Amino acid sequence: MEEKSHKAGYVSIVGKPNVGKSTLMNAMVGERLSIITSKAQTTRHRIMGILSGEDFQIVYSDTPGILKPQYELHQSMMRFVKSSLEDADVLLFVTDLYEKYEEGDTLIDTIANTDIPTILVMNKIDQAKGSQAEDKMKYWAEIIKPDHQIMISALEQLNINELFTMLLDLMPEHPAYFPKEELTDKPEKFFVEEIIREKIFKNYKKEVPYSCEVVVTEFKEDEKIIRIRAEIYVERKSQKGIIIGKGGEAIKKVGIESRAELETFFAKQIHLETFVKVEQDWRKKDLKLKRFGY
Repeated sequence: MEEKSHKAGYVSIVGKPNVGKSTLMNAMVGERLSIITSKAQTTRHRIMGILSGEDFQIVYSDTPGILKPQYELHQSMMRFVKSSLEDADVLLFVTDLYEKYEEGDTLIDTIANTDIPTILVMNKIDQAKGSQAEDKMKYWAEIIKPDHQIMISALEQLNINELFTMLLDLMPEHPAYFPKEELTDKPEKFFVEEIIREKIFKNYKKEVPYSCEVVVTEFKEDEKIIRIRAEIYVERKSQKGIIIGKGGEAIKKVGIESRAELETFFAKQIHLETFVKVEQDWRKKDLKLKRFGY
């Protein structure tokens, strides 16, 4: 009997901040794996989402948005992007109706000159007027010279199946890289931290969310309940006051919203305790970034 062929490979989702990379990966994997907010630069790590079928496995890699580094944190984020380019079998370059190429953008220049099969993905076409989507597709195609191109709306799930078919055709023949039941390479604690961090992005303005890091220091799971202790680090004492809020109301709201989402994510009762601490200028210091997993 002839053995049935099996396809497997890595797909790196790259592009500028806020073009919908995380929304796209969640749409492709069918699980809410990447942090999604309307604020740019919310994905700080490389997050893998694994989609497996009987004869295929696609390992999606959601990366931080391509930006010009201002902090050591940004340098670390761009290293995640570069490493995802090195082991990719296919690149998905995601853009939208509003993004433009900036002269001297070395990562985009690298993508334009790569030998890796590249798909140009024009996202948010549900918002397009007239020939806006076609014009922008032509604009980016001239810059990155893709092998394939497609227009989608990740939010509306428009053309997601067509994109999946395109990807499957490009996957090499290879055994599965991960057990078929796995959805991600990240531990449960990581998703707790991401969910709390997302609620911080939703509830606070300006620089404060970007100055926050969340660390789960305790994760104890019983049959019916998961007990979680999380520490929220900020860079300055004044930010600690903002996070806590008058009479503790602001941090209480973050806790309530986080707990509700965590209960959906884990399908269990959650007991969540949060503590706010000051770790001065953590985004600029290499040792502190390493401690936070960057």
